[in-house]
Amino acid sequence: MNWQLLSMIWGMAATVLIGVLMIAALVIGFDDIPHIIATAVVGALVAIPISFVLTKKIGKIN
Repeated sequence: MNWQLLSMIWGMAATVLIGVLMIAALVIGFDDIPHIIATAVVGALVAIPISFVLTKKIGKIN
C-alpha cells in the first residue's frame, strides 16, 4: 500500500466530500454548530474507504 498516495487522495476526497455535505446541510437548514461539525466528521470518515479503493486501483496501473 502506497501510504503517501493514500494520504494525498484522502486529503482531496475529504475536502470535496466535506464541501459537498456542508453545502447540502446549509441549504437544507442545518446551520447549527453541531450539524456543521457532524458533516465534517462524516465527510472525513466517508473519504477513507474511497481513498483505499482509489489507491488500490491506481497501484494496479503501475
